Amino acid sequence: MDRGMEFRVLGAVEVRAGGRVVPAGEPRQRAVLAVLLLEAGRPVALETLIGRVWGETAPPGARRSIYAYVARLRRVLGDATDQPLIRTSGGYLLDADPQQVDVLWFRTLLARGEARAALDLWQGEPLSGVGGVWADRIRETLWDEHAAAVVAWAHTEIRDGRAETVLAPLTELAEQRPMFEPATEALIRALHAAGRPSDALIRYDRIRRLLRDELGADPGPALQAAHQVVLSNDPAVVTIRPVPAQLPADVPAFTGRAAELAELDRPGTPPIVCLTGTPGAGKTALAVHWAHRARDRFPDGQLYVNLRGFDPEQPVTPMEALGTLLAAVLPQGRAAPAGLDERAAQYRTQLAGRRMLVVLDNAATVEQVRHLLPGAPTCAVLVTSRDSLAGLVSVHGARRIPLDVLTQPAAAGLLRELVGDRVTREPAAAAMLVEQCARLPLALRIAAELAASRPDATLRALTTELAGQRRLDLLSDGGDPRAAVRAVFSWSLRHLPAAAVDLFALLGLHPGPWIDTLAAAALSGRPVRESLAALTRAHLIHRLADDRYGLHDLLRAYAAERAADGPAALARLYDHYLGAASAAMQVLYPGEAGRRPPVTATGPVPDFAEPETARDWLHTELPNLTAIAVHAAAHQAPAVTVRLAAILYRYLDGDQHSAAVVVFETARSAARDLGDEPGEAYALNALAYTYAQEGRHPVAIERLEEALRLSSRGGDEVGEARALGNLAMIEEQLGRYESAAQRFEQALHRFRRLGDRTGEAHVRTRLASVEARLGHVGTARGHAERALAMHQRSGHRFGEAWALNSLSEVESRSGRHAVAADGHRQALALFRELGHRSSQAWTLDSLGAQERRLGRHGRAREHHQQALDIFDDLGERFGQASALNGLGETYAACDDHERALTSYRRAFELAVGTGARDQQARALAGLGEGEAEPDH
Repeated sequence: MDRGMEFRVLGAVEVRAGGRVVPAGEPRQRAVLAVLLLEAGRPVALETLIGRVWGETAPPGARRSIYAYVARLRRVLGDATDQPLIRTSGGYLLDADPQQVDVLWFRTLLARGEARAALDLWQGEPLSGVGGVWADRIRETLWDEHAAAVVAWAHTEIRDGRAETVLAPLTELAEQRPMFEPATEALIRALHAAGRPSDALIRYDRIRRLLRDELGADPGPALQAAHQVVLSNDPAVVTIRPVPAQLPADVPAFTGRAAELAELDRPGTPPIVCLTGTPGAGKTALAVHWAHRARDRFPDGQLYVNLRGFDPEQPVTPMEALGTLLAAVLPQGRAAPAGLDERAAQYRTQLAGRRMLVVLDNAATVEQVRHLLPGAPTCAVLVTSRDSLAGLVSVHGARRIPLDVLTQPAAAGLLRELVGDRVTREPAAAAMLVEQCARLPLALRIAAELAASRPDATLRALTTELAGQRRLDLLSDGGDPRAAVRAVFSWSLRHLPAAAVDLFALLGLHPGPWIDTLAAAALSGRPVRESLAALTRAHLIHRLADDRYGLHDLLRAYAAERAADGPAALARLYDHYLGAASAAMQVLYPGEAGRRPPVTATGPVPDFAEPETARDWLHTELPNLTAIAVHAAAHQAPAVTVRLAAILYRYLDGDQHSAAVVVFETARSAARDLGDEPGEAYALNALAYTYAQEGRHPVAIERLEEALRLSSRGGDEVGEARALGNLAMIEEQLGRYESAAQRFEQALHRFRRLGDRTGEAHVRTRLASVEARLGHVGTARGHAERALAMHQRSGHRFGEAWALNSLSEVESRSGRHAVAADGHRQALALFRELGHRSSQAWTLDSLGAQERRLGRHGRAREHHQQALDIFDDLGERFGQASALNGLGETYAACDDHERALTSYRRAFELAVGTGARDQQARALAGLGEGEAEPDH
């Protein structure tokens, strides 16, 4: 975007570039632009855009209309390489500097005390040309801000001896807003300073009568003070208003929060900011630290009140808080009125036109702070709360800055500040201590005090003690209830419904890093949406993305110790994940349903309408599924682990090698504990396949031989056939094609006798490739065609894709490279639909070879490189060697011998490491040390 571009809403909604107006489209398109400009720098949800543009009468096609308006606005805004209108999750964000947007720059200048410059930005009726309820409400708010700016400018001019300059604008404002006391107060002072006391007294009498007739109220203290100035007939007399400085002491050793501090410092930040976050995250510390840093911006004073919203004591009422605040700002000797509304009105009057900071600490609800908000845009309000305070954001336009736990470097830095050289001497123990405190500043400070009380003990000894069950007890800071971690957490629960408290306790039992609504419902045994919302608002859990929630380690420990229904809740949770995983695999791999253990879901599972939905769920939930497998084995439910591993087999063999090793090793041990030899053999087969993909052939062969012994001993022919087929696959990878063919035939014989058509088709697919490499093209074609037909009949798309690859290899051996390439492309499309990355990489590698044989070297190089990138990502060394050989052969065909030699050398090193003799031969042939280039 042209950074010289300007955006205007303080008048007609306009875009200006190079001094000229760029058409912003029809009224509703301008309304979309206006919404995005007033929220510049913050994402705006699509539903919010629709609601503000159409109100409650949005037509059915509103969503499509928004898309069209945004597309046109992007064209208006120009260069797509620096496009400021950005698509976000669920909405849009306009990335513009505050100086480019007149309303943001107006607020920034006003906060700096440059009211005259701020007023110069106004061009007339704000949001001119934009209609609707939202636009009308925003216009009213903007005119309020304009009025406050006029008053602020007027006070400055009066103090500087230029009272005559403000008489006309103040008179106009007072006539437009006859009951806006700050305007009349300023006008009375200006008239008095300009030598017109009689006019000033007339103005005072007029507003006094108006207030009495319309509201039954007397003029506020500021107006009365201005009246006394006139009656004294001394132009030098001013009402002395105190300049409060109520901030608590700055937090010692404050560390981190650079991003949050930058957000607070950002020009254009709204007058109200909410710092929200989990207990112990350091909300008060950040608020007080920033307030001290920014105090020069608020020369008229800084107010602070602790609302004690979550303290064990009674929260401060708005009435009490206003009494405290007014005591700090009222002229000496004046008392606060008796009623709540009267106090709030007087509070707003006292702060009008003044540049003050108000820190409202530890708020429980929006209602507790609503009456404490100044009406003047020259004042800033900083609210801290464990609640999300949604009403302040939606109704009062506040900006919410959520505080998560500290980053690891920031947490380590805080610990170093608190503990000193002991952190440097024991970096590993310090890092562990940081994680044991969940990177919460409160816990870190308590732990630092604990370390300070034991100067002769090592940090390692402290971490060992904290690793036990007494961690929450140790983090108690000498019994101070406001510092004890457990007590602080408990205060957050006091105001929650019983169902939310019960759910919080059960969430501590979940072994994974997050939980979604369906899993939480399974854990609880009842609907949980309202409870999750309540816990989120209280920051006892945090929303991650979409429908997922997490909680920090110390909160998890605190929750778990409160859980009363552990075994039954865990049983429901295990059943949920088994059912959901089974449903996802059924959508992705329906042809292998008979090879997975049957599962009947006892509760709701996600709706996997499309393969993409199922694949995304598996990718997202893999950490949870892995944690469930490990947790079940360790908590008297080993059968759950064995079944879950068998359900996930095909998914895990694609690109999840690390998780596969954890799940299958755990399943192997669990099956052994159960005396389940078929289950143990299944896990050993799965482990071997994973190790083979990584090029760890000796380990893979060892696992398979053990699986074969177990299966043979127990008469498990299915297990025998799987082990023989996987041994054959390794022989194939190592280039031992005769031996591989014999083992495949043995496996094929068993699968056919068992009537396992899926197993038979898998073996025929691999056997076709081996027979083709042995030169038995006719036999190979028969196996490949039969495997393809079997998989297509059963709807097994994964098997169908591999059969297409084998048939394509046969076609290539017959010299039909174009037909082979088409077959590989069909297979690639299926693997991409399934999300099976390892298979995608092998297919890309084979497709690259066909493109090279067809003379399309650019495409060949692209396919081999894509394959190599995936193999690198997965750590599949055997595949890396094959893709590098393919690149070497392609570079050689283009006479790029230097790159060819580099690729061949890397391929040879990897092939030697994996023992793959055919890949070694390909590399040596390319390096000129073999007799000829072997066929791929």
